[in-house]
Amino acid sequence: MVMENRENKILVPVDFGEQSLIALDQSYNIARMVNAEIYILHVITENNALWGLFSKKEQSDFEEKLKIKLTEFAGFIEQKSGVKVIPLVEKGKLVETIINTAERLKVKFLIVGTTSSTDIKQKIIGSNALRIVREATFPVITIKGKHHRAGCKNIVLPLDLTKETREKVSYAIHFAKYFNSVVHAVTLNTTTDTYIMNRLKMQLEQVSNYIKSQGVECTQNFINSESGNENMCSALLDFSHKVEA
Repeated sequence: MVMENRENKILVPVDFGEQSLIALDQSYNIARMVNAEIYILHVITENNALWGLFSKKEQSDFEEKLKIKLTEFAGFIEQKSGVKVIPLVEKGKLVETIINTAERLKVKFLIVGTTSSTDIKQKIIGSNALRIVREATFPVITIKGKHHRAGCKNIVLPLDLTKETREKVSYAIHFAKYFNSVVHAVTLNTTTDTYIMNRLKMQLEQVSNYIKSQGVECTQNFINSESGNENMCSALLDFSHKVEA
């Protein structure tokens, strides 16, 4: 995943539910920050049983009307935000279609709205968004909750020893400079192995010092957590709430 190979495009899936519209609203600032166009995508899920009840002509008529309405909506959003907005209507399975469209467009970011769930992993980013985050080869920004500011005061940056961490750091610095945010670099430790712990602590210090050298305020946070995705997600969520990220 190389940032330079991606175009200045942001994809926002929209189903006209409240959360997807909140995600769209939040995308304006990010689009202005990176001088990007916004592509709003509505997916017609063909595997929906209700869709199969319509004739081919009825399906075609509905699709054409939807494209007209989405084009009108895109024009309204463009006038409201001052950002170029392009409407897209695609058919297929929801998650696969979103990912394939994002890859075809070579988007810089995919921004998705998420809903709550009782499961801890899904509680953080939602079931469909969880699949997208797992399978995507491009940056995904998830928007959760009903109320959002025009920006963010605190950014939580989870670190690990993978090469993708370097790109996450670049994005965090980029966002922090634009929004005048504090970056909270976080390492979740699940091991008692001294060698690995020392590597993690060294990386945390190096990343924090680098972020500070770029003129961004940064805190270092080494958090011990039990192993397993649920425990790590819970620890990260607790920390995010603590710093009001």
